[in-house]
Amino acid sequence: MTRIGILREGKMPRDKRVPFTPEQCKAIVSQFKNVELFVQPSDWRSYTNAEYQAAGVQMKEDISHCDILMGIKEVPVKDLIPGKKYLFFSHTVKKQPHNRTLMQAMLEKNIQMIDYECLTDATFNRIIGFGHYAGLVGAYNGILGYGKKYNLFELKPANLCHDKQEMKEEFRKVRLPNIKVIVTGNGRVANGAIELLGALHLRRITPFEFSNYSYREATYSQLHSPNYNETKDGSAWDTNRFYTHPEEFRSTFGKYTKHCDLLIHCSFWNPKAPKLFSKEDMRSPEFRISVIADVTCDMNGSIPSTTRPSVITDPFYGYNPNTEKEGSAFSNDTITVMAIDNLPCELPRDASEDFGKELIEKVLPALLVKDEDNLIDRASICKDGKLMPRFEYLADYAS
Repeated sequence: MTRIGILREGKMPRDKRVPFTPEQCKAIVSQFKNVELFVQPSDWRSYTNAEYQAAGVQMKEDISHCDILMGIKEVPVKDLIPGKKYLFFSHTVKKQPHNRTLMQAMLEKNIQMIDYECLTDATFNRIIGFGHYAGLVGAYNGILGYGKKYNLFELKPANLCHDKQEMKEEFRKVRLPNIKVIVTGNGRVANGAIELLGALHLRRITPFEFSNYSYREATYSQLHSPNYNETKDGSAWDTNRFYTHPEEFRSTFGKYTKHCDLLIHCSFWNPKAPKLFSKEDMRSPEFRISVIADVTCDMNGSIPSTTRPSVITDPFYGYNPNTEKEGSAFSNDTITVMAIDNLPCELPRDASEDFGKELIEKVLPALLVKDEDNLIDRASICKDGKLMPRFEYLADYAS
């Protein structure tokens, strides 16, 4: 018998998401006959203790008898149980300084750390994540911010909506002028933003049309890397080269900044790659972007105005391109910036449901039955007190 324990989130601020909804917990026990599942009680989950109990899920404060422990955010070091198999987002694979003690503790306690971020297929493409909801909420916040900046309409904050459906229903209040919106990227995050703009019924146009034509209605265009980057040596575009040697490219995003009103930035950025635009570019009279929803939220990264993360309760701040300092979020002399780094937390119920579905379909069979594709070992950062081969580069970080 394998026992799974669903952890109460201990990291501050409290995360409301869960690995599995009550109905999914019920389905797991039914589908995997050799599994028992226990949930630690919590007063801050988006799904209440009563909802789990109504689904017949066992609630238990002490889950130290469980073999596998699953949560969302990092588990506080003091709460780690030696010798267990853990699944959560550890945020250690980039040698994040604030989680060094967590990495050290997991090795000391002989924990097998299976990181959701590291669950990939054989070609190392991620198979699960919350990225879609980051894009969805990020785009919503971008529209909300544009409405506030120009006093066009007032939308309920996403975190005050019960679910995605209520959030989309808020769009009945939206009346946009003929603005132009850009979405960067083509992954999960960008797809979430595209879904949201589709619910708003914005007309989609090509990058060429975006730069060359005017419209009487609000429009948006999705830009992929070749649309706003080129090689420094003038050679033809090579996607593989861009991802392996991004320093050999330069940005051409400037051809869009004189036409774009709202930027929803969803594209992954390598620190060696060029920034979309510079602080100097932002001072140009032709720089038209007035609201930036930076879903990627890279500090001092591809968007120069993203100088700090914002928070769900205070999502916007202003960036003054002339002084290069922070100012009022919605004043005329600042660019409005939204840079929340935990956007899926604004729709915790929907985000959890989709995440749990992916876990059940793509991960639990390998975790509980047979790992034919080596999925679990490939995602294990450490095991039996040692770093796994794929993560030995963390040795200095973990020592």
